[in-house]
Amino acid sequence: MRIIIDNQIPFLGGVFPSSFEVSCLPFDEITRESVREADALFIRTRTRCDGELLEGSKVRFIATATIGYDHIDRQYCEANGIVWVSCPGCNSQAVCDYVEEAIRYCKPMLGSCSSIGVVGVGHVGQKVSAMARRMGLEVVENDPPRGIWGDVSGCDIITYHTPLTYDDGRERYYSYHLCDSTFLSRLRSDALIINAARGGVVDEEALLSSGRKCVIDCWEGEPCVREELVKSENTLLASFHIAGYSLEGKRNASQMCLDAFCRQYDMKPIQLPLIGETGIERGDSERGWIARVSERLKSSPLDFERFRKEYVLR
Repeated sequence: MRIIIDNQIPFLGGVFPSSFEVSCLPFDEITRESVREADALFIRTRTRCDGELLEGSKVRFIATATIGYDHIDRQYCEANGIVWVSCPGCNSQAVCDYVEEAIRYCKPMLGSCSSIGVVGVGHVGQKVSAMARRMGLEVVENDPPRGIWGDVSGCDIITYHTPLTYDDGRERYYSYHLCDSTFLSRLRSDALIINAARGGVVDEEALLSSGRKCVIDCWEGEPCVREELVKSENTLLASFHIAGYSLEGKRNASQMCLDAFCRQYDMKPIQLPLIGETGIERGDSERGWIARVSERLKSSPLDFERFRKEYVLR
């Protein structure tokens, strides 16, 4: 059994049987050539799993240690007998904590802050709604796939927590550019947009043109982010796609990937060590950490990927 693991996925090193051939590689070394003889891949969003990568390979199992799965060509995998899994809910608390910190930071800069629209009420959105209610905010939820049709356009804050899906004939409701110029034109002038979901859920060109205040963690075209939007005075906070980057969230994702792998290959379950047993360094989680992250990216948007790689899990 040959396995390739993105080297930015923690906790998986050394857990597989010694008879397995395991390679931990940077994402840019997970290529058509390197995966040709691999049986299984453990990846992140930076690896696009489609025919260009997988054609002619032995890969029959892919685990992405992420909630999102738009980087996986599902049709190709299904047509070629490749099983794939993602990790829904793995970092939901971390993203919720990010949104809470963002709201507390931005509140003094908003004209009003009594209501929040939560778009997407799955694992993350449900926690964000509960958190917002504890903060005393009126919550309006919108999630058509779940039959929830609340009108969020009148809210002071609109936060997105949907997967990124496209109008490909398979999706009745799709989220690409869900927040577009038409929607933005309906909002109150001082509304705040938060995107801690996926780049592409928000139309960044429309957002920039609208002059709306925003908090952006997930960007179109990552890691090549729109510098003008990063540095805009209306971008109150900008971060390098780390809303879900907590030790707990990462361990959850690694364990979920490992569980799925063991089920797929009928192996005895492998339990990862608890965080307290790993000795892994913990990052900045003190109040105000989100502003410190934003200052780094605003000072040097071209270093997006480096900042993301160097980020110490909070």
